[in-house]
Amino acid sequence: MILKGRGISPGKAEGTALVLEQAFSFLGGVDPSTGILTTDGSDESISGRILVFPMGRGSTVGSYVMLDLKRAGKAPSAIINTMAEPIVATGAVMAEIPMVDNVDISVIRTGDHMKVDADSGVLEIPSLEIVHVVTSILRNQQKVLILQRSDDVGSCRGMWAGISGYVESGETSEQAALREVSEEAGIDDPILVQEGEPITIRNEDRAWIVHPFLFDVGERKITTDWEHVDHAWISPLELRDYSTVPGLDDVFRRLGLL
Repeated sequence: MILKGRGISPGKAEGTALVLEQAFSFLGGVDPSTGILTTDGSDESISGRILVFPMGRGSTVGSYVMLDLKRAGKAPSAIINTMAEPIVATGAVMAEIPMVDNVDISVIRTGDHMKVDADSGVLEIPSLEIVHVVTSILRNQQKVLILQRSDDVGSCRGMWAGISGYVESGETSEQAALREVSEEAGIDDPILVQEGEPITIRNEDRAWIVHPFLFDVGERKITTDWEHVDHAWISPLELRDYSTVPGLDDVFRRLGLL
């Protein structure tokens, strides 16, 4: 899988990712002589790792801590941020640590082997397979359709979902969405209202790129196939009352339904 961001500090690196969930301060967050994290009782070392965290925080001294790590040979081999802030960006440049930001770090896991090209702002996780799927929401008079997945499907059995399926070879995502609506709900003439920005969901060694679609339909009568055992027309806020597949609430948000 290729992730594109913005190069902050130039250079190339390759190594194993260490992901921190919270904003991170180099001042007080790591021992500059050993590279061992000092927060949350962790004994992880950032030395030689691809250090991934949302953004930096804390004192400007943090930039000099990064330089101390470099001089001690304990610096991370690269830094990946959601959003770079001046302290970490300055420290990365001073210590000549490749750094990239504007990256969706939610798809990166600790232990992933990564290649970082900060000159072009490109990251690669070679072992991560990309799978494109669509999720369509049908709407009729302020109610939207969700369906309960059967025991015969390959994943998320018994959970509630939109109308979902793979984007087949040679199809656009819109063509796939229309095909799945026809196959799974028996509706051939939905009116496209909106296509949302894709959502990336990580599941083990796969990254699911979910393309959200919202269609208006003229009636609530549908014909489900073998993939579903039940369906319901609900108001969007009622979604929280159902056990849903991962990311369905994000699909609703991307379509402006929540």
